[in-house]
Amino acid sequence: MHGAVIHAPGDVRYEERPDPTILEPTDALVRTVAACVCGSDLWRYRGISPVNQPTPIGHEFCGIVESVGEAVTTVKPGDFVVGGFNPSDNACPVCRKGAQANCQHGAHYDGAQADRIRIPWADGTLVATPSMPDDDLIPSLLALSDVMCTGWHAAVSAGVGPGSSVAVVGDGAVGLCAVLASVQLGATTVIAMSRHEARQQVAREFGATHIVTERDEAGIAAIRDLTDGIGADCVLECVGTEGARHQAIGSVRDGGNVGLVGVPHGDLPVNDLFWRNVGVKGGPAHCRAYLPHLMDLVWSKAINPGRVFDLDLPLSQIGEAYAAMDERRAIKSLVRP
Repeated sequence: MHGAVIHAPGDVRYEERPDPTILEPTDALVRTVAACVCGSDLWRYRGISPVNQPTPIGHEFCGIVESVGEAVTTVKPGDFVVGGFNPSDNACPVCRKGAQANCQHGAHYDGAQADRIRIPWADGTLVATPSMPDDDLIPSLLALSDVMCTGWHAAVSAGVGPGSSVAVVGDGAVGLCAVLASVQLGATTVIAMSRHEARQQVAREFGATHIVTERDEAGIAAIRDLTDGIGADCVLECVGTEGARHQAIGSVRDGGNVGLVGVPHGDLPVNDLFWRNVGVKGGPAHCRAYLPHLMDLVWSKAINPGRVFDLDLPLSQIGEAYAAMDERRAIKSLVRP
């Protein structure tokens, strides 16, 4: 088979790789129908996170089960499935508390930007669609493997609910999905921070009530102007840089909450958080907890998170898929084997 391998910053190649095999009775093998590039993959692509040796890459996928281990009972060959980016057994004490991203037996994929993928803990990771989906649903189902669940996690972590005012820091796929999640959870004021017209358009389609183009102190002031002068009840930080985190802390009202889902690169002003009674929660999304509900919303076409994909390429052009996102020519790149 073939798949993406990152060799060095700026160097992702389409290469022949060994076919995956069943290694544990809890495994499944999935033939990839669609995969994609994640914003977190760009940390390595940009040289911010190290690349010590050629490494298969990617953690978002949807596809068709080809075979299963003898212990797998919830999916079978021929099922169309989505799996969250963080495999879990969905059975350990932590998983039973709904924190599957922190599964005591958690695992990783050996590069999901590939023709086929070995899925560890298949019963706890994969969710099957009711039937074979039409092609127009593929992007939205793929979005459930990470960005929609992560945007939802940001909103849930910040306590978004009916009547909330929300500001979203970050206009990538996760930030846009956080806008969509906030609307679904009942927020009435949803502010997207974006300087890019194409991304602003998606944010509006997803239900953003306001767009703020300013950054830093000007951005904070603009958000306060839209929220009775005090800041948003809930701020969703969907980037991970120190600047984005400071933007989020400055934009939340006293006594409000910040949902952090951007992969962290920087500190938080703990003293400021303490004296302002600001709550902070977040981390990797508990995809398995959210997948059934979000799949129902996609299947009924109540939401269309696949709108974040604005570049669709064959897997063989994975290098361009990365470059387009790195250069902000694409919000999110979808690739098909």
